[in-house]
Amino acid sequence: MYFDTHAHYCDKRFDSDRDDTLISLKQAGISYVLNAGSSVRSSKTSLELADKYAFIYASCGVHPHDSKSMTDDTTEELARLLIHPKAVAVGEIGLDYHYDFSPRDVQRKRFREQLELARFLKKPAIVHEREAFEDTLEIVREFPDLTGVFHCFSGSFESAKLLLKLGWSLSFTGVVTFKNARRAIEVIKHAPSDRLMLETDCPYMAPEPYRGKRNSSLYLPQIAEKFAEVRGVTVEEIAETTTANGLRLFGIK
Repeated sequence: MYFDTHAHYCDKRFDSDRDDTLISLKQAGISYVLNAGSSVRSSKTSLELADKYAFIYASCGVHPHDSKSMTDDTTEELARLLIHPKAVAVGEIGLDYHYDFSPRDVQRKRFREQLELARFLKKPAIVHEREAFEDTLEIVREFPDLTGVFHCFSGSFESAKLLLKLGWSLSFTGVVTFKNARRAIEVIKHAPSDRLMLETDCPYMAPEPYRGKRNSSLYLPQIAEKFAEVRGVTVEEIAETTTANGLRLFGIK
């Protein structure tokens, strides 16, 4: 039993075979998928997928790349979407200083607004952070009563410890199977088992030996195998623990 805690089946790369792919997941032991919104449009599509498939849940939020497109009405629209019973988190939201597709001050403003929404709705947040750790940490510290997950975590163990101390969880993609994934491996090895989760971030981040191909939740076991190798436990234990962690964080019964 696996839980892919971060996927993007709204992506156009699934347009030709989306339903066939999703139907195949249950047969492959993927019990739960959280389809992450990154815009109002993709958040709505995520909810449509959650309505169609019992094992799919959704998050709703605006990615930092699109922060510049947000207006004061956007947060209200997200709030209406998040009333849906299968909308289990606010995200993905955060800061991305690598591409800077949106001005940094706008990213910070909209990140705070969406964290405030998560706190008001009592839902966890799914945070995207790239080359912006100090500012991201400063902002999440403003919300000590709010937790969630830093998805596709790529920071150092020292950074991880700061987030873990604040009550946040960490999830990892197929990047952990890459040869240069030393920092992620250190975090996976030493972090508490109840704060770790698996994700694919599909269609991106396919693990070895599928690197460069379209990713899907079908490759989640390859990530679990790396987790098991690093932590010295069985793949079954990793699958069970990370699934339980995801269900607990997102309040899925």
